[in-house]
Amino acid sequence: MIDRGVEVRAFVIENFFYGAKDAQLGEEDSLIRLGIIDSTGVLELVNFLEDKFGIVIKDDELIPANLDSIVKIVNFLDCKLLMGLSETSP
Repeated sequence: MIDRGVEVRAFVIENFFYGAKDAQLGEEDSLIRLGIIDSTGVLELVNFLEDKFGIVIKDDELIPANLDSIVKIVNFLDCKLLMGLSETSP
């Protein structure tokens, strides 16, 4: 089973902390409020999520409730992936 949280966290650290091994990032830390990502960073994150997990993120889903922390991102991914499965089920 894939640990989405580990993959998302690794992406954030690699791309926004420039791979710093000692990056301090809590699972519920606000990526926006702490200045870790800005609007361009959100687009990079969305591109990663769409490519890595095969989802499509709509413009109206680009909100902090979905993308502002590792926990929120993973919950959002879980919902998107579950919806994708239900849309393809008979």
